Amino acid sequence: MKLSEKDPAENKESQDWSWSLVVAALVGAFGSSFLYGYNLSVVNAPTPYIKAFYNETWYRRHGHPIDPDTLTLLWSVTVSIFAIGGLVGTLMVKIIGKFLGRKYTLLVNNGFAVSAALLMACSLRAGTFELLIVGRFIMGVDGGIALSALPMYLNEISPKQIRGSLGQVTAIFICIGVFTGQLLGLPELLGKESTWPYLFGVIVVPALVQLASLPFLPESPRYLLLEKHDEAGAMKAFQTFLGKADVSQELEEVLAESRVQRNLRLMSVLELLRAHFVRWQVITVVITMASYQLCGLNAIWFYTNSIFSKAGIPQDKIPYITLSTGGIETLAAIFSGLVIERLGRRPLLIGGFGLMALFFGTLTVTLTLQDQAPWVPYLSIVCILAIIASFCSGPGGIPFILTGEFFQQSERPAAFIIAGTVNWLSNFAVGLLFPFIQKSLDSYCFLVFAAVCITGAIYFYFVLPETKNRTHAEISQAFAKRNKAHPPEMKTDSAMAEEKANSQPEPDPSSTLDSHGQNQV
Repeated sequence: MKLSEKDPAENKESQDWSWSLVVAALVGAFGSSFLYGYNLSVVNAPTPYIKAFYNETWYRRHGHPIDPDTLTLLWSVTVSIFAIGGLVGTLMVKIIGKFLGRKYTLLVNNGFAVSAALLMACSLRAGTFELLIVGRFIMGVDGGIALSALPMYLNEISPKQIRGSLGQVTAIFICIGVFTGQLLGLPELLGKESTWPYLFGVIVVPALVQLASLPFLPESPRYLLLEKHDEAGAMKAFQTFLGKADVSQELEEVLAESRVQRNLRLMSVLELLRAHFVRWQVITVVITMASYQLCGLNAIWFYTNSIFSKAGIPQDKIPYITLSTGGIETLAAIFSGLVIERLGRRPLLIGGFGLMALFFGTLTVTLTLQDQAPWVPYLSIVCILAIIASFCSGPGGIPFILTGEFFQQSERPAAFIIAGTVNWLSNFAVGLLFPFIQKSLDSYCFLVFAAVCITGAIYFYFVLPETKNRTHAEISQAFAKRNKAHPPEMKTDSAMAEEKANSQPEPDPSSTLDSHGQNQV
């Protein structure tokens, strides 16, 4: 399966999609990002039944009904503790990944998913609502690890020609997870008082599928070569994932990085924050992840039911109409995965945030004029669907891809810790602050999110380089002028040849901070 020399770019793009690569992406995402999306939506449908369970348990223990404020607090903790667990999981990734690698980190992570599912599914029968809260926390740990380890794994096993498309698998399965949570939460399925614990028990299925499948696939070849110095293992992994015997070009590309990093260790978060040669990469990742969470999509879910209700949709039909939002999410994410290697990351990110700002503004107008004409509420529904589609077509998945592409192998784990920390803290902040923003500004709260989207789009327009089909060294070079510092590995060929001839590599301390790699999310 060698590449044709007539049109290498075109041939490479078609041949790089081997079965092993596709299976690794699907299995990895099904047991990881799918569960993250599923746990975002699964608590919505059984909310009244879970609150009733909390009240009954409280009455049985204390002899009186639970105070409404206490119930609200318990429910708020149940929902938001998922983000706290995610932050803890993010901080654990570097330690686990250093010893286990990308693949085995994903496998071990399934232990968190299975234990969380058992705790949450058994909480009703045990009559202990604390099991549900602890289970949500553990599930958050699973999500935090998954959203760092999976993008690293996919980024490191994929050729640069399809790195963006493969990276979008993470976002696609998040959307499929959200849709599945909405679907299974319907009253005809598991969204009933007697069956809501099974909604949480379903979590074991993706975890067990990943446990049964992923061991048969290789570890990341870049991890094997750059961190374990296993050239034979890396070659076999490349051959498996690329579906061809001749992987000399790919191996040499990684070896070039390996020669620079052979004596390097993984950078710490503090070292990465202090490194001048990745300053703007770090700033861009922070702004990208903050924009990803603060752009207002969570607020859309808050308003969806009330807007559908004002549009005249019967209350018992709203859960079925809400499925359309999950469907739009999934279709938009798939569209993004199909076009990202043609259009590039930059246009999709800028265009996505720009369109979100436009539709947020329109939604503010339609909500303000909601009672002026019978067709206005339906225009609000269109705006909601348009905002969701705009988000999932770019901003919903590209932030994870960029985090992997901006940094070298030794910097990547620390970069994902920074990105994950910003992601989960922003998620928690939205959940904490949005009720107050909504209470103060009512429908005008969407103008705040429009401002966030516009700010993000402007920043990306002036700062973000296109990373499509570029090596990590080329991406680092694109940032070098803005950083006013070149990474230590970026030397001319003649300089490297001279060093090799002298065979006396200088132990420059700054080169310890070297190693830009690849990764996608």
